[in-house]
Amino acid sequence: MARHRWFVLAAWIVAAIVIVGTAQASGGRPVDVFSIPGAQSQHALDLLKQRFPAAAGDTATVVFTADHGTLRTPAAQAAIAATAKNLQALPRATTVVAPEGPLAAALVSKDGKIAFARVQYDTTAQTLGTDAFHRLVAAAQPARAAGLGVQFGGPVVDYGNQSAHGNGDAIGLLVAIVILLLAFGSVIAMGLPIGTALFGLAVGLSLITVLASVTQVGTVAPEMGTMIGLGVGIDYSLFVVTRYREALATGLTVEVAIGRALATAGQAVLFAGSTVVIALCGLQLSGIPYVAVLGFTAAIVVAVMIVAALTLLPALMALAGHGIDRLRVPGVRSSIPQEGTTAHAHGFARWARFVARHPWPLAIACLALLLTLAYPVTQMRLGQTDDGSAPASSTQRKAYDLLAQGFGPGANGPLLLVVALPRPSDTTPLPAITRAVTGQPGVAGVSPAQVSPDHTTAVITVEPTTRPDSAATAALVTRLRRDVLPPVIATTKAPVFVGGVTAAYIDLGDRIASRLPWFILAVVGLSFLLLMAAFRSLVIPLTAAVMNLLSIGAAYGVVVAVFQFGWGKELLGLHTTVPIVSFVPMMMFAILFGLSMDYQVFLLTRVREEYEATGQTREAVVGGLATTARVITSAALIMISVFLSFVATPAVVVQMFGVGLAVAVLVDASVVRMVLVPATMELLGAANWWLPRSLDRILPRISLEGGGATGTTATTRDVPAPKAPEPAGVG
Repeated sequence: MARHRWFVLAAWIVAAIVIVGTAQASGGRPVDVFSIPGAQSQHALDLLKQRFPAAAGDTATVVFTADHGTLRTPAAQAAIAATAKNLQALPRATTVVAPEGPLAAALVSKDGKIAFARVQYDTTAQTLGTDAFHRLVAAAQPARAAGLGVQFGGPVVDYGNQSAHGNGDAIGLLVAIVILLLAFGSVIAMGLPIGTALFGLAVGLSLITVLASVTQVGTVAPEMGTMIGLGVGIDYSLFVVTRYREALATGLTVEVAIGRALATAGQAVLFAGSTVVIALCGLQLSGIPYVAVLGFTAAIVVAVMIVAALTLLPALMALAGHGIDRLRVPGVRSSIPQEGTTAHAHGFARWARFVARHPWPLAIACLALLLTLAYPVTQMRLGQTDDGSAPASSTQRKAYDLLAQGFGPGANGPLLLVVALPRPSDTTPLPAITRAVTGQPGVAGVSPAQVSPDHTTAVITVEPTTRPDSAATAALVTRLRRDVLPPVIATTKAPVFVGGVTAAYIDLGDRIASRLPWFILAVVGLSFLLLMAAFRSLVIPLTAAVMNLLSIGAAYGVVVAVFQFGWGKELLGLHTTVPIVSFVPMMMFAILFGLSMDYQVFLLTRVREEYEATGQTREAVVGGLATTARVITSAALIMISVFLSFVATPAVVVQMFGVGLAVAVLVDASVVRMVLVPATMELLGAANWWLPRSLDRILPRISLEGGGATGTTATTRDVPAPKAPEPAGVG
């Protein structure tokens, strides 16, 4: 890469132009479409698509309010009737339930100040496009002209009126620049990781856009890609640049120093980054296409960042050459430890020795802290956010609040009972089903059945008494499916499926909760095998897995405490508590386990080098921590800053990711890497490196220290004198 720097740069520029141009031409746009194979809500939706397509699409809700008087005046009723007529004429609209005629009593609040109309489409919001929302707004012109307040909600509006993403990425990037300037003391050295990450991010996000043009990609995918891409992109480049500067300080030529950096930090980037990619792709085990695609999109961005760190960055370092430390920052002193040396006077080395002298009390204190932070996980409730957590200024949130005020919280999340009639035109089961559901605890009302044109399917709308994301609504769905409907189904011979958006979200949470333990087991097991092969030890991967689980558990606990318990929710702009979005824990685990592996690999690679040189565990831990703690701390600060900056975004799910990822990295880089790892390795001593001979013979040999296939360590004593064409072990 260094010798052919201009060709590499040209290849990246051409590839970026092609990919970004293709993305802009593709017109790809994210959309939240949940498919849950085998779930009852999915059966309901599939039945509607097959037999009752007019009722199978997405909906939009138009909420009317009277600022003065009521909606029962002739002028208001005329305006609503004109609006309903316009709504009925909208493209792909099949039915419009409006507050006029016989339905006025049900669709107008008791005080007469709030009313709503619901538009049913025959297709999805994604197919309708963003124009559907603008057409809704135009159709409501008669109501606005009459002085009525009009707000809009529902899936069609959510898609067409998506909230701005905020400026979290810019804030995180600015903080990263400051941290790198303080760490390197040079504008050029700072610019290499930042430039590599931004270039890779542009390519990665463009690939997500292209993917969104051919398949359904969740709306949080671009923000997730930006968050993770900035974090890992800067961190991966930071580790490589740091190792390059260390190699230059020993007197190596530019090309040889780049080779040394890639043979050591570059291999660690490839190993740790591949773990992140594998964990994210493992989200396929969720059984939820939406979650699997989110994992793939995040994996795409991480993979691009790995490739950029191993190809684009070496070319940029070759261009910078020995001038990487030019444009010094006044007043900032950069410390460049020479490769292969241990700065025993370093503060981190003194800290490591302190931990080694007091391993038991420090390890116990860390375990107590992590378990305390993780305790709220025992009460975690999975669910899904709704428009009630949207920004207060959005029309969706205003419509949500008005519906809850005028008709009760359940009006925002009706359930659909989809009935497969035993014989065409045989509607005799419908009254029995309606009677069974009416009056049930948690049911506010039941609407008359709608029968499909071919008289084979019917839909009964059930309005809960509680908001869509509440535990009581989930309990109602479970009770209807398990206790209320089965006896009626057995008597009438008419299958009934509880569906609708609210039921689908409940099914999504149940599916992920059942798959999460298996996913965790698969990711931990694979990481165990990779670490065992890399460090030739059974103990190292076992302790790494336990420590990673502890730090992730602490992050889960903080997320539950903030969002579900409501501790400090006002700081995030939340007016109410929300359940933990069902796919967040699984996505967080995939990301966090991979990121934890990053720090574990970078630290243990240096520890292994020191151990090969000295044969002493304590000296190896002290030396490894002394030479890596500063760069790991800088990398962690960048990660934390990037993740926390996304807390300012209006999307609650992104806020959950931001808080959880930031807490996990903070705990991992401070409590785990600075205390628990050295304390545990001190307690275990030589047992850290124990591996049965039978395993040693069959395991593949992976060298992360820049050595050859034998696993020997390549330190500076193996490197030829400056001006040599290639250092030993590189290439």
